[in-house]
Amino acid sequence: MVTQILLAAVGLALLTVAADHLVLGSSRLATRLRIPPVVVGVVVIGLGTSAPEFLVSGVAAARGDAGIAVGNIVGSNILNLTLILGVAALVAPVAVTSALVRREVPLAVAAMVVFAFLAWAGLSPLTGAVLTVLAVAAVLLLLRWAGHGRAEMGLASEVQEFTASPATVDVPVPASRLRGWVEPVRALAALLAVLAGAQLLVGNAAAIAADFGVSQVIIGFTLVAVGTSLPELVTALAAQRRGESDLVVGNLFGSNLFNSLIGGAIVGFASAGTPAKAGVALLVTMILSGGLAWALLRRGLILNRVEGAALLAAYIVTLPLLLFP
Repeated sequence: MVTQILLAAVGLALLTVAADHLVLGSSRLATRLRIPPVVVGVVVIGLGTSAPEFLVSGVAAARGDAGIAVGNIVGSNILNLTLILGVAALVAPVAVTSALVRREVPLAVAAMVVFAFLAWAGLSPLTGAVLTVLAVAAVLLLLRWAGHGRAEMGLASEVQEFTASPATVDVPVPASRLRGWVEPVRALAALLAVLAGAQLLVGNAAAIAADFGVSQVIIGFTLVAVGTSLPELVTALAAQRRGESDLVVGNLFGSNLFNSLIGGAIVGFASAGTPAKAGVALLVTMILSGGLAWALLRRGLILNRVEGAALLAAYIVTLPLLLFP
């Protein structure tokens, strides 16, 4: 038991550090290849921060641990818009633009609603195909929105600042002085490390669930979801300290969008045998958490510390729902 807990902790740590390097390495590589900043910001960084959820849920579904797979996605979606957004608001008030609340945020909430319905019915290769089509459409729509006027200029400057910054755990060498081969190697090594961390976390989390006699959904909703959401927490806190509230909200809701559509599609394709399902209580809670965060942001386009504390309280209130997986 102690060994399994230690190995799961190693998997969590490996996921957190590797995901940071995966996002940074792939973003810098895309910039060196002269890929437009809009594509880097919306696709590369957006998908990179959600990579732990994708891989962990995919590995779990392929192993037959459907409870961990679905619980991880649902738990991460709830945690992003309650615990992490709440913590960001406690650091400093989260002020956003009306365009973000009017476009990207409702798109993410809609994706969560679609995922909830399909997860209730059962994620299978067929639903995976449906979610894949919706994911492609959502990415194209995001690129279209991001490419308009000032949005492109703002995103370009944020991407430039991001790629110039070091990883959380990195060598003290400026990005401009790194050789060209470093970033491809960084991205590939980080991807392999994320896969290794996912294997360690899922395998030992399933064993811990069996030893304690608890549902896999509970382990996925708590231990695994917290672990895979750590990159979003690190990114949100760093951006909030720099006063980039739009980046915080965009990253969290964008993560939920990709989790729901692409993560759900991966679980569906990996669940070729028995469809992966989730309970109504957790799915409804996921939708309500998205609606609550959206409503608070619409109210004056700012999330103050009191509202941030309310989101933290909302996350705590969701924990008893694990009794009804």
